[in-house]
Amino acid sequence: MGKKQLIMEKAVELFAQQGFELTSVQQITEHCGISKGAFYLSFKSKDELIIALIDQFMSQMISDTDYQVTKNQNDEKTLYEFYFTMFKSSQKHSNFAKILMKEQSQSFNKELVSKFHHYDRLLEKTILTMMEGLFGEKIENTKHDLVYCIKGFISIYSELILFNNVPVNLEQLAHSLVEKTNLLATQITTPFVTKEIFQLKRLSHEEVTKDQLLEILEQSLSEAEELLEQESLSLLKQHLLEPSLSQVLIEGLLKNIQGYPNCKWIAYLLRNYFALEFTENK
Repeated sequence: MGKKQLIMEKAVELFAQQGFELTSVQQITEHCGISKGAFYLSFKSKDELIIALIDQFMSQMISDTDYQVTKNQNDEKTLYEFYFTMFKSSQKHSNFAKILMKEQSQSFNKELVSKFHHYDRLLEKTILTMMEGLFGEKIENTKHDLVYCIKGFISIYSELILFNNVPVNLEQLAHSLVEKTNLLATQITTPFVTKEIFQLKRLSHEEVTKDQLLEILEQSLSEAEELLEQESLSLLKQHLLEPSLSQVLIEGLLKNIQGYPNCKWIAYLLRNYFALEFTENK
């Protein structure tokens, strides 16, 4: 295990016990058995460490969920895979999931709050895309409200699982929430969250930048082992620098890479980035 990963894993143990605010760099280094100098070679500050942990957890959870949604798009299994993958990820990383649920309501650190909002927005986009694909025009007036209902399900049941030691059958939970979601999607007629409210909330947060995408793309390229993976990433990078590919070809390249574990996150980000770019240029 590398030094950076060791620090992250040991820090999570302390954060789970004490929270972000009460855990010091000194405590983290003592828990890891390293010097402060070794810590600062990996992270500039405790806040940078926290951001890295949030990125690691949230990017994996959202990209895994998005992969299941796009793989089964418009299929009857889509909703089930969405819920099952979401709760499976939270259960697998339960310590950090607990920390996030507590800290999101307590943090006054602007950078952390911004990061929480960023991933919340990405989750909303995945849910909205899924619901539009499954129900189409039937939910045109209620789809934004449904996004918040689904987020509510995730929050409430995650809290039940993580903080109350309730024995959980994830398959049963996923099936139960699929039934509830289908019922809401087919029966809701009076939404509260309108398109205007939804867009107003989202406008207050920044989109991922081209430079950030290029950085993540380079990392994915360095880890790519298969020829198809390498060639697809290279073409996507080239298009990002000098747009020349059609939307259909871009979608094909994204499908080529989204099945590779190290490419799920960049595939998710690029799909959203190019979709926005295409909409703006129409």
